[in-house]
Amino acid sequence: MIITEVKGKKDVREFLDVPRSIYKNDPIWVCPLDTDTEAIFDPKKNNFHSHGEITRWVLKDNQGKAIGRIAAFINKNKAYTYEQATGGIGFFESVDDYNAAVLLFDTAKIWLQSRGMQAMDGPINFGENDNFWGLLVEGFTQPSFGMNYHPIYYYKFFQDYGFTTLYQQITNHLDVNKPFPERFTKIAEWVAKKPGYRFEHLNASKIERFAADFLEIYNDGWKDFESFVPIKTETVLESFNKMKTVMDEKLIWFAYVNDEPASFVVMLPDVNQMIKPLKGKLGLIEKIKFLYYRWKGVSRMRAIVMGTKQAFQKHGLESAIFIKIKEYVLPLKQYNEVELSWVGDFNDKMLSIHEATGAVFGKRHLTLRKLF
Repeated sequence: MIITEVKGKKDVREFLDVPRSIYKNDPIWVCPLDTDTEAIFDPKKNNFHSHGEITRWVLKDNQGKAIGRIAAFINKNKAYTYEQATGGIGFFESVDDYNAAVLLFDTAKIWLQSRGMQAMDGPINFGENDNFWGLLVEGFTQPSFGMNYHPIYYYKFFQDYGFTTLYQQITNHLDVNKPFPERFTKIAEWVAKKPGYRFEHLNASKIERFAADFLEIYNDGWKDFESFVPIKTETVLESFNKMKTVMDEKLIWFAYVNDEPASFVVMLPDVNQMIKPLKGKLGLIEKIKFLYYRWKGVSRMRAIVMGTKQAFQKHGLESAIFIKIKEYVLPLKQYNEVELSWVGDFNDKMLSIHEATGAVFGKRHLTLRKLF
């Protein structure tokens, strides 16, 4: 077996084609758009390059066939917030051969060690954790957009190499047509009518204002979690602008208390239902197909992220937002399910909200760490 660093266009093509080979007989897998994968490696499209570095490799067998791939990266804003300087690996794919997996892991490890890292987390993303994050170990159903899907044998590869679970990522599913539990509904309706409480869905023409509100809420609500690094305005705007082509403004809601940004819920139509037939490509014909599938609509939504300022975390704002979204969604008679993804097992408050809505378990991903 031979492993080579991705340098030119031919290498990039082979890197992108590896998963197509791995999952060619798996009807559940949805091929991510090549443009989305490549955006991670493009400094012009991923602002994490301003405070980090990334590289990637393709593994070939003795006949020259690509049989695996991996990327390694260092987010310098986060690497040194742990007890050991920690880099990351992602975009791991391999045939069912542990020797191949070891060669991929070793290559990434050596690169990270040469840059002072003492551990690596994976599989994660060189970007925010709403995309390409975690190893799927339970719930091998069709993934929603941005959620990793893997063969079942990957978990043993990671375990045998010495990775241990850092935290679990829980995804729950909510039946749109099933009424919310009575207690949840009562709280939500009471909160929605409280004096000084205001609820507003996104207006794309004012996206900078909403991005600023998102930033303020997110950085306050998550600041006490271990190794939290505040997100920047450019990161939020980058994400919001990416969402523009598929977003439904009335699925993204903000709550304000006496005009102070207090809480948000961001949902999107599940783009994977639109892009599955495109097989990762986005040429002219695929763009026309995409426009058709977007017009046709999808049956599932994905709740990408929720957040509430610490001062308002027991005010029931999320409950009221869910009611607002449901009031919009039900008359459409389009959506059947919301995927609430993902919540770390350390986040009891958010998991409690999922439980209160009546959501049921859907998937389990793991973020793992290998100490050098």
